[in-house]
Amino acid sequence: MTSDPVDPYIFTSVTLPSDPRFMPPLTNGLLGWRVFDKIMHMGGVYNGEGGACHRADIPCPLAVQIKPEEAGRHTYKLDMRAGVFSHTVVTPRVEASQVLYAHRQHSNLLIMEVHLQRLETTAEPIKVHLDSSFNPQSDDITFQKAPDYKGGRHIFGQTISSEVPGAIRPFVHLIWTPITTSVTLLPDQSHSSWVFLVAVAGNSESAQSYYDTGLELIASGDLSPSHLRSWAELWTGSSIEVVGPEALNRALIGCMFYLLSAFPSFNEAPRPFGGVSPGGLSNGGKDEDYLGHVFWDQDMWMYPGITLFYPKLAKDVLEYRVGTVEGARANAKQMGYKGLKFPWEGAVTGRDVCPDDLIVQQEIHINGDVVLAFKQYFYLTQDIEMFKEGRGSEVVWGVADYWVSRVTWDPTKQEYHIKGVIPPDEYYTNVDNSVFTNAIAQCSLRFAVELASILSHPSPPEWQDIADKIKIPFDPELKYHPEFDGYTQGTKVKQADTVLLGYPLGMSMTPEVRQNDLETYEAVTDPLGPAMTWGMFAVGWLELGETQKAQELLEKCFKNIQKPFQVWSETSDGSGCVNFLTGMGGFLQAVLFGYTGFRVQRESLAFAPLLPKEVDALSMKGVRYLGNKMDWLVKSTEVSVTVRKPAEGSGSKEPDALEVVLNTGTTIPLNPGQSVTFLRQPGQIRKQNSGSYCWPL
Repeated sequence: MTSDPVDPYIFTSVTLPSDPRFMPPLTNGLLGWRVFDKIMHMGGVYNGEGGACHRADIPCPLAVQIKPEEAGRHTYKLDMRAGVFSHTVVTPRVEASQVLYAHRQHSNLLIMEVHLQRLETTAEPIKVHLDSSFNPQSDDITFQKAPDYKGGRHIFGQTISSEVPGAIRPFVHLIWTPITTSVTLLPDQSHSSWVFLVAVAGNSESAQSYYDTGLELIASGDLSPSHLRSWAELWTGSSIEVVGPEALNRALIGCMFYLLSAFPSFNEAPRPFGGVSPGGLSNGGKDEDYLGHVFWDQDMWMYPGITLFYPKLAKDVLEYRVGTVEGARANAKQMGYKGLKFPWEGAVTGRDVCPDDLIVQQEIHINGDVVLAFKQYFYLTQDIEMFKEGRGSEVVWGVADYWVSRVTWDPTKQEYHIKGVIPPDEYYTNVDNSVFTNAIAQCSLRFAVELASILSHPSPPEWQDIADKIKIPFDPELKYHPEFDGYTQGTKVKQADTVLLGYPLGMSMTPEVRQNDLETYEAVTDPLGPAMTWGMFAVGWLELGETQKAQELLEKCFKNIQKPFQVWSETSDGSGCVNFLTGMGGFLQAVLFGYTGFRVQRESLAFAPLLPKEVDALSMKGVRYLGNKMDWLVKSTEVSVTVRKPAEGSGSKEPDALEVVLNTGTTIPLNPGQSVTFLRQPGQIRKQNSGSYCWPL
C-alpha cells in the first residue's frame, strides 16, 4: 500500500483489500454502496419484521470493473477531499480510468465515469471491457421491469415485509444508463469518456426527475463539478488536522470523511433522514453489521464531533428521533411504563427491532443518550425553536416521564434505584443501579427541569427529586465508581462504561477518583472490545494532564484501521462491524474534546488544550458556537482563535459577539476576521458581556 506523499486526503494502492468488507464505502446520507459490490442500500428502506428487520439489498448497476485487453499497471485511489474513488489501468497503448462517486449534492444519484486516453500513435481501435456482476434482483424487494426512460433501464419493487405489522413497505425505483460490455476508443480519437448514471427514488416520478437532473448535469458539464463543489464546501466548513504523526493526521481525515459521508446534503430540499447506523449506509444487510439499525452509537459516539462543526447536520439526527416519538411511546406503553422509550435498535418507526428481547427490555440507557444529544445541540446553538415547534421538548420531557415510571424508591436508604438493566458493558445483564445508566438518567432529568424553566412549562416535582436522590454507586474506601451494584473490582468488562462519567457526562469528581476509575477499568477492559473505547480513556487521561498515557491508549485504535482505505473494523482483529463509524466517532472525540479540552456547557464552550509531545500543532477549522464559525490553532505553548466574518449576502442573522475568558481572569474580545493569540491555558468562549445569562425565547 502506498499513500500520496503530499496530499493526506488521498489514499492509493496497487492492490485491493484481500477482504472485500474493507473496500471503501461511497455514501451521501441517502445512498450507500461498497465499491464494486453488486448491492447498495437506501436510507430508511428496510425489509423484515421485528428482529429480522434489516437494510433491504438493492441491486447496484455500477458493479463493474474495467479490464483492458492488455495487461497493465493498476492503481486504486480514494480521494477523500473529492469524495471520489478511481481505478486506473495503464497499458502500453492506453490509460483507462474508472471514476465512481455517490453524488454529494444530488443524493439520489450514483455515477460511474470511464475515461480512455491513447498513449501511443496507432490507427487501431482500443477496446476496454466492462466486467459487470450486476443482477437486477433482490431477496428483499420483488423487482419488475418498467418501460425504459430516455434510454435508461427502469425497474421497481416493494419491500416484502414491514418492520412492524401495518407499517409502510417502501417502493424502490431504479433508472440507470445501460452498461455496455465494453467501450472503444476509435482510431481517430486520442481520448474519450462515457458517463453511466443510476437514479434511485421511492416512486417513478421522482426517479425520472432525478435521472433528468443527471442528464442535464452531463449536458452542461456540471455533473462532476457540482459534486466536487459540495465536498469542497464541507471541507471548507470543517476540517481537523495535526502537525505531527502522519498516521494520526490521516486517521482524523478518514474519520471526518466517512462520518460526513453518512449525513445528508446541505443543498437539497429537506427530506426525512433515516439516522446513522454503526456500519453506515453501505452495510447492514441481512445478518451483517447490526442489520443497519440505529443505536446509541449515533447519539453518543458519532453525533458530538459532527455537532461541533455542523449543527445543521446534528439537527437531522434530532429530527430523526422526533420522527420516531410515537414508536418510542408505544415501546414504553408495551413495557408498562410512561413517557418515551427509544429503541435500543431502531429503524423507521421507532419500535424496537433488536432481535434480543432481554436487551430490548434492559438496555435503557439509550433514553439518556438521546437527551444528551438534544442538550448538547441546545447549548451550542440556543436554537429554542427546535424545542418548541421542532418538538424537542416532547422528547426531553417524554424521557423524563419514563424515568419517573421506571425508578423504584428505597425508603431505607432514601434514594431512587433503577433495577434490572444492561449497562453499556454488555457482558452483564439484569444488574441494579448501573452507574452509567443512573448518571445519564440524572443528567436527562436535570435538563428536562432546565428546559421547562426556559419555556415556562410546569415540571413535575418528581423530575428534580429523582435527579437529586438517584443512587450513583460509589465505593468510599476504594474511591472509585463500581460499574453497578455488586460489581467486583478486577472483573473483566467489554468497553467504555464507567469512564464515561467524566466525559461526556461531566460528572463532578476529584482527580483521584477520576484516575482510580481510569486505572480500574483500563486494566480489565477486553482488548478485543469495540473500537470507540480507548478514545474515552484517552480523554480521561488528558483531563489529568497525562498526555503520553493518553496518546498510548489513543494509538491502540490504529489497529482497527484497515488499509489501504482507512475503513475501520469494530475490533482490532478485523472482526465485527465494518466501516465502524462508532469507532471513528470515538476517535474523533478523543482529539476534538481531548486535545482541546472542549466541554459544551450551559453558558460557554470551555477549553483546556493540551497536546502530546508527538503533536506540534492541532488545526480545527469551522468550529461552531452560537452561530459563529471559529478556526483554532493549538500549539504546545500558545493558542490562536479566529472568528470568521459572516459570508456577505448570506441573509442569516448576525451571530452574537464572542469573547475569550481565560481562567487567569483575562478577557479578550473575538472580533470577526481578527485572530487572537494567548498562552496555552484553560478558559471559556462565551457571549461578550454575558453577565447574568438569559436564554432567548
